[in-house]
Amino acid sequence: MVHAYILIQTEVGKAAAVAAEISDIPGVTSSEDVTGPYDVIVRAAADNVDQLGQLVVAKVQNVEGITRTLTCPVVHL
Repeated sequence: MVHAYILIQTEVGKAAAVAAEISDIPGVTSSEDVTGPYDVIVRAAADNVDQLGQLVVAKVQNVEGITRTLTCPVVHL
C-alpha cells in the first residue's frame, strides 16, 4: 500500500468545496481545507505508485476549482 499527501492550491473561495468533493473520491482517506501556501491537504492511499498516479491525475486534478497539486508520497526510512 502506498500513501501520499496531496497539497492543493485552489481558486479563491473554492477550498471548502474542493475539499468536500475530493473527500468522496475512492482512495482518499482525508481531505481538509487549511491556511498557508496550500488551500487543501489530502491524504490518499493506493495499492501501488501507478494507481496513486492515476488517482491524482484522473480523479483529483479533475475537480473543478483546483489550480495546482503537489503529491508527496510517504516513505518509511
